[in-house]
Amino acid sequence: MKQHFMMLAAYNQWANNRIYDAAAELTDEEFSRDVGAFFGSMMGTLNHLLVTDRIWMKRFTGEGDAPSRLDAILHKAFPVLRTMRENEDRRILDWVDSLDAKALAGRFTYMTATDMRTISQRLSPALDHLFNHQTHHRGQAHMILTVLGKSSVQLDLIYFQRTEDGRAFA
Repeated sequence: MKQHFMMLAAYNQWANNRIYDAAAELTDEEFSRDVGAFFGSMMGTLNHLLVTDRIWMKRFTGEGDAPSRLDAILHKAFPVLRTMRENEDRRILDWVDSLDAKALAGRFTYMTATDMRTISQRLSPALDHLFNHQTHHRGQAHMILTVLGKSSVQLDLIYFQRTEDGRAFA
């Protein structure tokens, strides 16, 4: 099971790098333009992904910043946001690597961000959600690129598994 989550963490980093590489080609106006995505713009979408990762990592580890709003803008400047994303992806990889079978089978308790309820659940399904949530919103980022007339970005897991880094997990 650990290898599965290590693959998802490595894929997550790979896919985020690809989206950020594509977003780096946007003008400031394109980056912040509301195109009708759930979080409006590429800036809003990429900030949301970082916000939610920080919320989940705080829940999982008890450490780090956990914004109180799902639509918080951590940073408007793309270069700073990218550095923050890279640091968070490294943090996720390192934390998943630190887990053992007992931890992965264990439970944890946290407070929800939207309706302030206490939830207790197994760690593994919550990790599945963390990575699935990233995939969902990266799909929206892909749509934003398309709406802005930019080239599409290949994000399928199978393409990651065919890379040198991904072959270790395939």
